[in-house]
Amino acid sequence: MLDPSIKQAEPMTVAFVAMTGRYEQIPIAFGILYGWVSSRGLEPVGMPLAVYLNDPQIVPESEALWEVWAPVAGDPAEEGPDEKGLGIKKLPAMTVASVIHRGPYDTVAPTYEALGAWVAEQGYVLAGPPREAYMSDPATAAPEDCLTEIHFPVQRA
Repeated sequence: MLDPSIKQAEPMTVAFVAMTGRYEQIPIAFGILYGWVSSRGLEPVGMPLAVYLNDPQIVPESEALWEVWAPVAGDPAEEGPDEKGLGIKKLPAMTVASVIHRGPYDTVAPTYEALGAWVAEQGYVLAGPPREAYMSDPATAAPEDCLTEIHFPVQRA
């Protein structure tokens, strides 16, 4: 784990697709999402993200609730989710604990654990579901070189 920090995440507008089930669907979900973004004439900006809405240590992966997000330019109106789980939402600014994980996605659990411990040591508590920003394209980067920025929304204890 690289050096964690507390920082302010800026507000953003994202196109999203809500998903249920196994995380191995993430590449498919991004394909669906970016196809929808393109069909709507929206301009993607920034890194793609995912948010995990329930705890994989408590809920079986088959029941996992999660979303993938594509930040978009401009100020499109909020909408959805539609019958396919697609929509647009505006995310507020928030304080997050942030750390960069280097390596394959299936080795991220220890980084989550270490960041959780660091958050508590700094006098913060979790204030929302974790999210990940994908800084590397897994189609072009070797698994050991993939970079994922993990955000835990936090507030002072």
